[in-house]
Amino acid sequence: MTRFILRRLVFFVLTLFITSVLVFALTRILPGDVARVLLGREASPEAVQAKREELGLDKPLAVQYVNWAGDFITGDWGTTYSTPREDIRDLVIQRASNSARLAALTLLIAVPLSITLGVIAGLSEGRFADGAISILTLSVVSLPEFVTGLFLINTVALGWGDNPIADRLGWFPASSAIRADASFSEALPAMWLPAVAATLVLLAYIVRLVRAGVIEELKKGYVRTAVLKGLPYRVVVVKHVLRNALIPTVTVIATSTGWLISGMVVIESVFSYPGLGRLLINNAIDNRDLPLIQAIVMLTVAVILIANFTADLLYALLNPRIRLE
Repeated sequence: MTRFILRRLVFFVLTLFITSVLVFALTRILPGDVARVLLGREASPEAVQAKREELGLDKPLAVQYVNWAGDFITGDWGTTYSTPREDIRDLVIQRASNSARLAALTLLIAVPLSITLGVIAGLSEGRFADGAISILTLSVVSLPEFVTGLFLINTVALGWGDNPIADRLGWFPASSAIRADASFSEALPAMWLPAVAATLVLLAYIVRLVRAGVIEELKKGYVRTAVLKGLPYRVVVVKHVLRNALIPTVTVIATSTGWLISGMVVIESVFSYPGLGRLLINNAIDNRDLPLIQAIVMLTVAVILIANFTADLLYALLNPRIRLE
């Protein structure tokens, strides 16, 4: 087990290094001159050159990479290129904290709900419950995220049309904009709707995965043996079938974490939620803010790697054969 963890840690560091090189290279080959973008088209060549020297863009690429990587590791992520200039680390950590809150709430809703529906569908293969759950979840996930978001805003937030029932529902705020220093309890009412919208995106995939795992495990010999030995069917399902069926689901949940942290651009935009994905699109990429792009991408990669590392550890806990291997 120790060697397993050490190999994963080496893989973690190596992946971060390769990613950092790729991120740095990709941001440098983007079309356009950062200095020219910041100063405007009317800036003189002398002013543009002075700006490039100020930003360190006149140095060789290898020197730029070493300087950037060294500063990033030591916690000096620089300041944004846009005005007003902000400390990148504080800005990214604040937005990442908002995204982490939303991701945690989404997983808190999505995981138990998906597993429950998946188990019910798997145990009811070919019957009404299985078909109803499959049709419902697939129908929901087929809708674009902005459609789901607008539907939630117009029903449970604002009321929709002339429907007197919907007009009385105003349970949650329509906008999810929160203060930078808002506590979790203060931000919670504003996070429910985007969390539900994100849950609907994940729901069908996890449900189908759990359903397939349960059906596959139920056909194996150890299930019949356990039942014939007199174990209650519920105990067999909970302690044996479900444990083995959930192993593939761990991967989906782990890989979904990266999307929940930085990829919910549409959902964050619909609800005006100040998350990391919205920061990447609306601030970093639109303003060609290279240090901000690099910081967000590196943080996202680190989150995904940590999630996958956690998934590997859960594999070992759920399946003794993986520990032995």
